[in-house]
Amino acid sequence: MLRVERNLSPNTIQAYQRDLSRYLTFLSDRFQIDNYESITPKRIGAFIQALSDSGLAASSTVRIISAIRSFHNYLTAEKIVSDNPAQSLVAPRTARKLPEVLTVDEIDQILGAIDRQMPLAIRDYAILEILYSAGLRVSELCNLESRSILPDLDMLRVIGKGSRERFVPIGPRARETLDEYLLHQRPGLLSTHKKSPCLFLSRNGKQLTRMTVFNILKRWTKAAGITKKISPHTLRHSFATHLLEGGADLRAVQEMLGHADISTTQIYTHLDRAHLKEVHRTYHPRW
Repeated sequence: MLRVERNLSPNTIQAYQRDLSRYLTFLSDRFQIDNYESITPKRIGAFIQALSDSGLAASSTVRIISAIRSFHNYLTAEKIVSDNPAQSLVAPRTARKLPEVLTVDEIDQILGAIDRQMPLAIRDYAILEILYSAGLRVSELCNLESRSILPDLDMLRVIGKGSRERFVPIGPRARETLDEYLLHQRPGLLSTHKKSPCLFLSRNGKQLTRMTVFNILKRWTKAAGITKKISPHTLRHSFATHLLEGGADLRAVQEMLGHADISTTQIYTHLDRAHLKEVHRTYHPRW
């Protein structure tokens, strides 16, 4: 149902599987439950309490509760059970954290730390440039194909969450770096046995994994001497923040990020306000 009717991404479906497996294993071990009709609100409450006692992050607890609620809604809608024990289940409110972002100077430091003479350095440079210049999710970057590049338009065709397609501009710096990778490094990475359609390839010619991209960023961030705890998603946050700080329209940023709901994009306006306060603090004579 999640895959066919709701068209959720494989990563989201895997998260549901992990959460529900944890939930059902707990009910089986603690209460010896072997059928859905035996699940009661009290037993669901015991599981939620166990999550709390385990020290799980509030955001993870909220996600698991959402999965449980969706699961029982499904069981009821399909008439697999007669009653919904999760009907009154309410997830705790969590404070929405502002994402970590890099300054423009820090991004320049990371890119500047890449030794272009080292093996795969041109590829690494292109990967980090595209992540920042186009604001891609790491999974979107890994799934890019050579045909995703629209050279006449200076755009990328990106397949995002829910298989939604969008077109994201890439600037001249990103385009130049990408062309250098395509000309000088990608041909050597292609496997002799299989011509991969993927744009960015591993050293053995296979599709990159999200962990590989994380390690690439970690390597060059360390080389730049930056100690912030960052991930590839930090470059996406930085992309959105820097656009808004520069005066970009929120709706345009939403389109480039591929957010279905503009409320998701609005978190970056809070970051922009923080930037304005910092400017005020730095330059106003009454500070």
